[in-house]
Amino acid sequence: MNGAAVQQQSTYKQLTLITPTAAMHASVHGGRAKCLQRLIRLEMPVPVTVALSFDAVQQIARGQSVDMDALMAPFGPQPLLSVRPSSQDPDWGGPSAILNIGMNDARHDAMCETMGEWAASAMYLRFVQAYAIHVARLDPDEFYLPDVPDRLSLKAMLDTYEAETDEQFPQDPAVQLTQVLRSMARAWDGTTARLLRQAKGAPQDAGLGLVVQAMALGVGQGECGSGVIQYVDSTTGVPQITGRYMSQSQGREALGAAEGAIYLTRDPRGPSLEDLCPDAFAELVALRDICRRFLREEMQVEFTIENGNLHILDAVRVQRSSRASVRIAVALAEDEMIPREDAVLRVEPAALSELLHRQIDPLAKRDLIVRGIAASPGAATGRIVLTANEAQASAARGEACVLVRRETTPEDIRGMHAAQAVLTMRGGVTSHAAVIGRGLGVPCVVGASDLSIDFKKRQVIAPNGRRFAAGDTITVDGTTGQILAGEPPMLEAALDDAFQTLLQWADEFRDIGVRANADTPADAQTARNFAAEGIGLCRTEHMFFEGERLRVMREMIFAEGGDDRRAVLDRLLPMQRADFRALFEIMQGRNVCVRLFDPPLHEFLPSDKAGLRDLAGQMDVPLHEATARVEALSEYNPMLGMRGVRLGIAIPEIYDMQARAIFEAIAAVIKSGTEITVEIMIPLVSAMREVELVKARVDGVANAVMAETRTEFEYRLGVMVETPRAALRAQDIAEHAAFLSFGTNDLTQMTYGLSRDDAGRFMSAYVQQGVYAEDPFHTLDIEGVGELIALGAERGRAGRKDVILSICGEHGGSRSAIAFCRTHGFDYVSCSPFRVPVARLTAAQLALQDRVVS
Repeated sequence: MNGAAVQQQSTYKQLTLITPTAAMHASVHGGRAKCLQRLIRLEMPVPVTVALSFDAVQQIARGQSVDMDALMAPFGPQPLLSVRPSSQDPDWGGPSAILNIGMNDARHDAMCETMGEWAASAMYLRFVQAYAIHVARLDPDEFYLPDVPDRLSLKAMLDTYEAETDEQFPQDPAVQLTQVLRSMARAWDGTTARLLRQAKGAPQDAGLGLVVQAMALGVGQGECGSGVIQYVDSTTGVPQITGRYMSQSQGREALGAAEGAIYLTRDPRGPSLEDLCPDAFAELVALRDICRRFLREEMQVEFTIENGNLHILDAVRVQRSSRASVRIAVALAEDEMIPREDAVLRVEPAALSELLHRQIDPLAKRDLIVRGIAASPGAATGRIVLTANEAQASAARGEACVLVRRETTPEDIRGMHAAQAVLTMRGGVTSHAAVIGRGLGVPCVVGASDLSIDFKKRQVIAPNGRRFAAGDTITVDGTTGQILAGEPPMLEAALDDAFQTLLQWADEFRDIGVRANADTPADAQTARNFAAEGIGLCRTEHMFFEGERLRVMREMIFAEGGDDRRAVLDRLLPMQRADFRALFEIMQGRNVCVRLFDPPLHEFLPSDKAGLRDLAGQMDVPLHEATARVEALSEYNPMLGMRGVRLGIAIPEIYDMQARAIFEAIAAVIKSGTEITVEIMIPLVSAMREVELVKARVDGVANAVMAETRTEFEYRLGVMVETPRAALRAQDIAEHAAFLSFGTNDLTQMTYGLSRDDAGRFMSAYVQQGVYAEDPFHTLDIEGVGELIALGAERGRAGRKDVILSICGEHGGSRSAIAFCRTHGFDYVSCSPFRVPVARLTAAQLALQDRVVS
């Protein structure tokens, strides 16, 4: 617990009777205790309750005791009590509640006279069972509730307890309560509980409070029972009364009962609480408006009816799906229960990501094959295919497929387009498959290294020996990284009015631009649909990997000289021009940043024997000649070899063709009345002279196109900063660049000296052992890579005051990167189209949080 929390803790009592004016705080007594106080302030029928602070529970866990006389005094003589956990955030959980503390032989005899043997025995049996399992830690199989609760079955359970512990069941209520408190306090510090909390985002030193409450008996004379009610559907967020009620029951028994539980509202399928106790039901219905107005939340209420009278035992925030969380937040704001700012802050950005894609039904059974790295969210089912060609053939037949590869290459892009999902054995979150998957919105799991492929038998082999043949059905869950056998039920994507409304509000509050990385007109349309402010990165090489274009590109690679290359590239020119024109028309009125050709040429050539034979046929050359040409282009480390600006300077015809295609497309759309702002980005720069050389040729092409088309247009030329040297020399480079866009994928790779495709093999071990706090390809390394970016930004501004700064790597949509960019005054971030809504919401939340701090 930090110093501020300790100081605050010291101002509160360890034991606090919950009253409307009692000094209580969620960070001291937990969320449940604070919520109960709010219910009491609203004059709801809440039984007498005492809260134990985090500090008191810590003392109990260490073997110290609290003042039991003071604790039990508010409940009067011979009380029956319950104890429930009260962590600061209800989602962090806690030990199971224990009811009917205070039941003993004498109390049982007395209650048999007043409420009957069945009811009294049922209460005592429930307490003995809970005490034996959760306090004495005995075998649950030995303590099952009998079908008929009576004195005989009670004696049998008490005898079992004595046989298992060599002592009689405790009869003193104070002793019972002391042991229950100690057990729950120690359970919170157990290894399992600690790991569960950490998985839910709780800090290691998260505290636990406990609430001791007088029992409202759900068994006895007259109409008695218990139930749970909520007022919205947990999956959709639509207003709807749901829950169950069960006569002669306690706690949350109604929810788990196979028999005996009834509906709350009138229902043709069976009896209901509305029919049985109309007055109590009306009181429960009225609670919704009270909770929304005063608690400003949709609540799930646990209640007990005792002889027809309603008691409210607890109220917790309704558990909700991502879809429901958005709808609930927007509805509360539209009904003026909360401000719009609060609605924007309440929705986790990850929830939006789930809404953009199909997801596996949370209630579905999962037949897990293996777990990999979650690389592109969403879930999809299909038949296994092992090559891009098989994926295309499957799509042509209208059959859903999952493309399974050791790792993908640019040649696989056509297959990735055709597949419903992608699974690879190698790679990390910035590998080829991951980047393309996110761009396409295709669910993708990478780095599933426990799988292997037997291409001869056409089988995928799982670590436990299970084999899946090509054609078998599997499901890829790109949100969790799980690969499942079969086809579990799915929930469809949900981009409803509430989704759009929330993002419109977010745009009102954010203070940094959000663009999309989009490589094709289809990507651009997706970006436009998600209200991206433009395209921050168009990777033009992705336009070359399909059909005729790939064949022409290979002809250019095989060309002998500049004239031959130009002749081949002249055939690519109209294709590129058409792509750019479509892109500009879709993004009219917005900025489009086009990155010139980046990858090494070998990526356009096959490496397997079958591919080489096809290549030789296409190029009309002998197989040995095709093989020799491919080998001549191979590099020891192609990612650090002849690519990006180096290729543009060594083979300038490529950039000349691309620049002409861009400018001719600009001229065409201007003549048609479309407004567009185009930026041309030079990749992999490390020296100012590289920029000078490329800029001179690009400017020359621009002037030629303006003269030929008699059209005036403007454009900006800038640099993709993805080498450490470019960041260090940003002042010189910015003199010739209107913008600097930091490509964090390659910059992280080069700063760390790590291959982003291979790092997945050891990254989990590094993170587990604290070498890195997080995978630097997943979360921007603020201390290392971030310092280099900050330095580059500072020096870039020194070279050009009005230089535009951005991040366009895969980190661009992450919270840490957006926060970093806001801190350093960047103009925008750019991310995959399907991450744009997440980035818009995240940027708004960061801006709103800054308002609160300031």
